[in-house]
Amino acid sequence: MKEGQLRLDKWLWFARFARTRSLAARLVGDGYVRLNGKRVETPAKGVCVGDVVTVAAAHATLSVRVLGLGERRGPAPEARRLYADLSQPGGPPDPSLESV
Repeated sequence: MKEGQLRLDKWLWFARFARTRSLAARLVGDGYVRLNGKRVETPAKGVCVGDVVTVAAAHATLSVRVLGLGERRGPAPEARRLYADLSQPGGPPDPSLESV
């Protein structure tokens, strides 16, 4: 893994999108996760700050921009600082669209 990257399954677990790391790996392996619009096939795929992760969970589909990689699976407020929710109406603007 390159410096400034973290395994996708580990990041999903740190950000509390899955209760366990093995469930996070299964989400990725079963095709429920996209990274920058492309379906991810392996949980070991590296995620970087600025990437967009889309998770199609049973209850909702969430798109988030990675703001931090994290160092541990901390409490929920700490986990929420790892991403910005792009799926909420009126959420933060996508900086990549500002030049359009």
